[in-house]
Amino acid sequence: MRELSRRTAGFTDSVIRRMTRISNEHNAINLSQGFPDFDPPKELLDRLAEVALEGPHQYSVTWGAQNFREALAEKQTRFMGRKVDPDREIVATCGSTEAMMAAMMTVLNPGDKVIVFSPFYENYGADVMLSGAEPIYVPLHPPDFRFLKEDLETAFAQNPKALVLCNPSNPLGKVFTRDELQFIAKLAEEYDVYVITDEVYEHIVYSPHVHTYFAALPGMWERTISCSSLSKTYSVTGWRVGYIIAPPEITETARKVHDFLTVGAAAPLQEALVTALKFKDSYYRDLLEVYDKKRRLFIRGLDEAGIPHTDPQGAYYVMLDISEFGYDSDQEFCEDLAKKAGIGAVPGSSFFSEDVNHLIRLHFAKSEPTLNAALEKLSRIRDIM
Repeated sequence: MRELSRRTAGFTDSVIRRMTRISNEHNAINLSQGFPDFDPPKELLDRLAEVALEGPHQYSVTWGAQNFREALAEKQTRFMGRKVDPDREIVATCGSTEAMMAAMMTVLNPGDKVIVFSPFYENYGADVMLSGAEPIYVPLHPPDFRFLKEDLETAFAQNPKALVLCNPSNPLGKVFTRDELQFIAKLAEEYDVYVITDEVYEHIVYSPHVHTYFAALPGMWERTISCSSLSKTYSVTGWRVGYIIAPPEITETARKVHDFLTVGAAAPLQEALVTALKFKDSYYRDLLEVYDKKRRLFIRGLDEAGIPHTDPQGAYYVMLDISEFGYDSDQEFCEDLAKKAGIGAVPGSSFFSEDVNHLIRLHFAKSEPTLNAALEKLSRIRDIM
């Protein structure tokens, strides 16, 4: 038999999803894959029940149902501070995962280079390779996980075609400051580089930190492809509905890529999500309050257990330092954590381009009883591991 695609040789299966399978195998509390164990908003579920009987059940317009795009454009216009055209500047996708892949395939040619901050969500490296491109990794340095300006300038000097910006970031929960974003913008303009943003946690940013949409920065709309998802904001990670927002000349190509990747996002789910997209601003304030309460509960429990950790500025992830346990492999530690302690986590090495083996990622997008149960197990971790 002839060899399989060489593009897939550089990456494994998803470590995050693998840890979910290991968590399930050992009946562990799954704090690895970032999805909640509580229901979406009742209004959204009620509308879904109606749609199940009424439809639509056939294809919508490939790049998104008209009413979905109009509702999304109205909402994002409000939050981005820039008028979004529902007919020319939106592509509805099968989650932000497809949005990111379609965005990369829209701008990249084989052999192009892409800047990626490290640590990074594991899909980015695979997306770059599947696009036939080459990543340029720029490290984010603890404790505040800022990039060094000279590192970023060196990366831009290598003539990249694009930069990937996850803000707030996964796995760190870092919220890029306006000064950092403006420095990126300056270099993007100077070197004529596209910026592909992943902003799925745009509404989960803890005070005093503020989320700034990169596309809203002066002069950046023309070169920014904004990718996001409704999964985290409305607690519907299994619905797999996301979107791209970009200038018409970019969107036109992104729609063609999307069409041949997936044809279209699920029509009934788009219809139901129109209800959520029309929620008042109070919904987003309440959502943040809920997650901030979970964050404080989880951080307090880790502090009481004496476990070193990061303090997220946004999103719902925490990195724990496991150096004291003496494991040579963070993957082995996470497997033992699931088996012995009943906690599912993700080895930090799956997020870094550097050789990092002393961090693991947990998330707190769970109900308070689940978080309390997890913290009780973690409080005894030194006796178990």
